[in-house]
Amino acid sequence: MGMTITEKILARHGNRREVSPGENIWVNVDVLLTHDVCGPGTIGIFKKEFGPHAKVWDREKVVILPDHYIFTQDPHARRNLEILREFVKEQGLPHFFDAGTERYRGVCHVALAEEGFTIPGQVLFGTDSHTCTAGAFGEFATGIGNTDAAFILGTGKLWVKVPETMHFIFEGEIPWYIMAKDMILRILGDIGVEGASYRAMEFDGEAIFSLSIEERMTLCNMTVEAGAKNGIIAPDEKTSDFVSSKTSQKGEVLKSDPDAKYVSTLTYRVQELEPLVAVPYSPANVVPARKLKHVHLDQCYIGSCTGGKIEDFRAFAKILKGRKVKVRTVAVPATRRVEKRLREEKLDGVTLEEILISAGVEIGPPSCAACLGGPEDTFGRLRGKEVCISTTNRNFPGRMGSMESQTYLASPLTVAASAITGYITDVRDIV
Repeated sequence: MGMTITEKILARHGNRREVSPGENIWVNVDVLLTHDVCGPGTIGIFKKEFGPHAKVWDREKVVILPDHYIFTQDPHARRNLEILREFVKEQGLPHFFDAGTERYRGVCHVALAEEGFTIPGQVLFGTDSHTCTAGAFGEFATGIGNTDAAFILGTGKLWVKVPETMHFIFEGEIPWYIMAKDMILRILGDIGVEGASYRAMEFDGEAIFSLSIEERMTLCNMTVEAGAKNGIIAPDEKTSDFVSSKTSQKGEVLKSDPDAKYVSTLTYRVQELEPLVAVPYSPANVVPARKLKHVHLDQCYIGSCTGGKIEDFRAFAKILKGRKVKVRTVAVPATRRVEKRLREEKLDGVTLEEILISAGVEIGPPSCAACLGGPEDTFGRLRGKEVCISTTNRNFPGRMGSMESQTYLASPLTVAASAITGYITDVRDIV
């Protein structure tokens, strides 16, 4: 019987010839990721269960990327960083990208790819639900809790149930006004926030493979909003080119067999899609942008692992060029590399950063920033009854700050168009 990509990766990492959905197997781990929010809890459990002087199973396979509550004076956030620093020094861990140093990188899921830790065919676990972003590279990547992460720290293994796989096919040529964010919002609107619970979401079709690596990351990033265990896209030449530019590791290119068994298949004609927005308070409350002109905004936000990559800023700047924003508009590049490229890349002779500043956009330092609300002094944090449209991934009550605020989720193109008008706007209406 044929296997899907996800099943093949888990079989190889479980030293099995084949596996089937529902089986529980021991899986060998290639990379464990943690950050400043969950790292201290993971470390505490590790020391309690394995002993105060225990050593991690493999120093080279632990990556620590603080990113959530970095640019803040909050004492609890600062203590979390101190715990990480103490553990890194004690264990001699080489892959620590500390805040406030030259090694600081920014949002972990984007930085992980930039630093060459996302490899086709590998297994990546992270103490963050959006670890599934790395499925864009043809690897099994998923979020786990602190207890599971502590067990991996001590053993390098994890007990995993093999998920069923759902197949999503996007056919045709992508229109200029459609981004990966619209594609995943369409799926979420169709299947709901529990529609892929503990399943793999595999993306396929002409439109998928025409996407850039960063757009594929956006697709896989939000699979967890449907309850998925992981999202995944088969590696191709774009994948290998990206990975080879970051690391000497080649990984293993795996693809689903022609006779692989899927629990379901949904096919979309991408030219029939339109710009979409998820309205409060669920990523699955999906409405066409053109139907939300009555929603007036207090803030527009571009950033996060979902919408703060250079590809997102290119789309954003293309719409803002030569225009002014009508409401407060906040931009937070995901990483230092993205921040640098904003200063270097030009559109018609003007840098992307200059376009944003000229339009009236406020630019903050690379981090998760307001995506997770954060302490009171977090840049871009929503306060009171503010209404915001954002390129981030969740719009639950209080997600970006105040419990009274409202967050609408959309693509960088839709957010840019809305910043110009002051209300939710379909980008086709202003171009």
